[in-house]
Amino acid sequence: MRIDKFLKVSRLIKRRTVAKDISDQGRVLINGRESKPSSAVKVGDEITVQFGQKLVTVRVERLVESTRKEEATSLYTLVKEEPIARETGI
Repeated sequence: MRIDKFLKVSRLIKRRTVAKDISDQGRVLINGRESKPSSAVKVGDEITVQFGQKLVTVRVERLVESTRKEEATSLYTLVKEEPIARETGI
């Protein structure tokens, strides 16, 4: 499954076009490597997404073509969520 579609189906990102744009900006990593919107995702992969000032890392548990809102969180396990350290200028 494509990373942009997985992000949309899992509801980590609301719309596929937004997921595509974020991937194009280099803000999505699959197993530590920068991904393109068409990059393939497999069960067991770790996905890191930069949302504003935080990084969210999840592990892919299942892949499905579509899902209900209530079942979306079963597609991944949250590994870690961490703030991005802001650089202070002196």
